[in-house]
Amino acid sequence: MEARDLLSIGSGALRANKMRSALSMLGIAIGVASVVLLTSIGTGTRIYILNEFSQFGTNVLWVTPGKAETSGIPGALGGTTRKLTIEDAVAVKRLPHVDEIVPLTIALARVEKEGRARSVVIYGSTPALPEVWKFQIGQGEFLTNTDPHRSSPIAVLGPKVKRELFGDENALGRFVRIADTRLRVVGVMAPKGNSLGFDLDDAVYIPVALAMRMFNMEDLSEIDVTFAHGGLVDIVEEEIREVLTDRHRGHEDFTITTQTAMLDVFGRVINGITLAVSFIAGVSLLVGAVGIFTMMWISVGERVSEIGLMIAVGATRQQIQRIFLLEAVMLTTVGGSIGATAGIAAALGLRAFLPALPVEIPIDFLLAAIAMSVVTGIASGVAPARRAARLEPVEALHTD
Repeated sequence: MEARDLLSIGSGALRANKMRSALSMLGIAIGVASVVLLTSIGTGTRIYILNEFSQFGTNVLWVTPGKAETSGIPGALGGTTRKLTIEDAVAVKRLPHVDEIVPLTIALARVEKEGRARSVVIYGSTPALPEVWKFQIGQGEFLTNTDPHRSSPIAVLGPKVKRELFGDENALGRFVRIADTRLRVVGVMAPKGNSLGFDLDDAVYIPVALAMRMFNMEDLSEIDVTFAHGGLVDIVEEEIREVLTDRHRGHEDFTITTQTAMLDVFGRVINGITLAVSFIAGVSLLVGAVGIFTMMWISVGERVSEIGLMIAVGATRQQIQRIFLLEAVMLTTVGGSIGATAGIAAALGLRAFLPALPVEIPIDFLLAAIAMSVVTGIASGVAPARRAARLEPVEALHTD
């Protein structure tokens, strides 16, 4: 009996019981579709986050006040909060492997101009911010005070703020009012868009010392640090830890976050989601496997006389086993292919109707899901196939 004959007999048996075959494939299809769809969202999210961080460069780290020990967000909801000062930032700037630093304060305030006003994020920073954040100046210039202690009354507008307050008029040299302080507009940033949920175009940039005075701040929100290349990250991190610990009287009351560490955190989250998806898919595949096992076991009982006849005309027990094993594999393979197609269609549909949702179809997971459906077919078809192969031809024929 050739492989073509085995395939013909197996497919004929499945076509003879279309409803039963379709129901048996359903569990496999659901499992594979779940894997493809949810891993597409997970992979897309991972790529999105990587791209968001990469737009600020790969040689950057952040120093925030407060030590995150067991859990919590440093400087916000957890840890022990201590002050980071402009003097701390200046000390970090002197380190041999540090290229640039941006001492940063962040506040929310109303920006007013001749009766127009809107609430936006106010960043207190230094002239190095465009270089560190990979920003471009659209018009005019950025903050020019090289001394972070100086507080000239100037401001740089994000393009969205400029459009809302000045329309098509030239904003350079005009004045806006923030927190009862009159500031002269010296520049407008080029469009940057959103990053991790923040609209970077809807912001205003002022000197950090001015921001601390205007909003009565005693410490910085963070210090952004750049260095020559990613290979120096451990060295720079240790240098910063040493100098700040020394300045803070031996207390490491700050947190240094590298881009690698941040991506690792998101990676663990995505891996947790992937594990949950795998569990869901595993349950679906298990249900499908039980369904296929039950169907094949019943099928053996219904086709006893057929099995006896095949053995009587010369079919070997190994060939009988292959027929039923092939039927099980065909069921799971077709079900897996349908599930993969449905998962891809759902992922593409999400990408079309929800462009903001990052979706990326992972080819490796797609192939792995189909491969698992084949393995499931083999596992669920072994016992029924062996049962069929062990039937005695005389008893099988007598059953009819």
